[in-house]
Amino acid sequence: MSGHSKWSTIKRKKGANDAKRGALFTKLIKEITVAAREGGDDINTNPRLRAAVMKARTHNMPNDNIERGIKKGTGNLEGAAYEEVRYEGYGPGGVAIMVDCLTDNKNRTTPEVRTAFSKNGGSLGETGSVNYLFDRKGMIIIEAGQISEDEALEMLLDFDIDDIRDEDGNIVITMPPQSFNDVSEEILKKNFKLIMNEITYIPQTTITLDEKKAAQCMKIIEVLEDLDDTQNVYSNYDIPDDIMVKLSENQ
Repeated sequence: MSGHSKWSTIKRKKGANDAKRGALFTKLIKEITVAAREGGDDINTNPRLRAAVMKARTHNMPNDNIERGIKKGTGNLEGAAYEEVRYEGYGPGGVAIMVDCLTDNKNRTTPEVRTAFSKNGGSLGETGSVNYLFDRKGMIIIEAGQISEDEALEMLLDFDIDDIRDEDGNIVITMPPQSFNDVSEEILKKNFKLIMNEITYIPQTTITLDEKKAAQCMKIIEVLEDLDDTQNVYSNYDIPDDIMVKLSENQ
C-alpha cells in the first residue's frame, strides 16, 4: 500500500488540541449539533452524526455533553444556529491552507480569518482556490504498541482501505469516506486506544519548508486553529524531521 499521512503534522496538531481540552470540546459540540440538525438524532441513519460522536468519544467527551449537543441540534434544547463556512488561502512558502468553520455570525468570523492570514504571512484566497489540492478521506490512527501493520492489514482485509502504514510505531489507516463508519466500528470493537478517528482532508502533494518558513507556517496554523469558530485547518506543508525537532525545542 502507498501514500503518506504526514504523521508528524497530525501529531503536532493533536498535541496542541489536547492541551486546549475545553476549546476542543466546544468545537466538537458544534459539529454534533450541526450534524443532528441536518440529519436527525439517530447515529445509525445519520453518518455525519455518527462520525462526530465517534470523534467526541475518542477525545473522552462525557456522554452528557454529547447528548446535549444532539438535543440542541434537534431543537429539544435551545442553542445557536451555526452555519458552515470554508475559507481557502495561502500561507508562508506558498502552502495551501483550508479552514472549515462553524459560526453563528459570518460577519464576525470572516474578518477574524482574514486577519489571521494577513498578520501571519498569508493571504486569503477565493472559494475553490486550494480545495482541489486535497482528497477527502477517513483516517484512523491506532496508538503504538497495540497492533502491528501486518495484523492491521489482516484485520481489515474485507474492507475498502486505501493505505495502512506504520509511522513512529503508530498504525495509520486511510480509507474512502464511504467505508469510514464500517472500518471505525471494526476497530472500536477491539478497544484500541486511538489518536485519531475521523473524516479529514489529506493533501495530494506537499511542499517542503525550510526552518524559517516552517516556523511561520506553524504559527499561522496555530492562530487559525485558536479562532473560536474554527473546526479544522488543513494544509499541504511538510517539515523535515530535523527541522521539526529544532522548532519543538524552541517552543
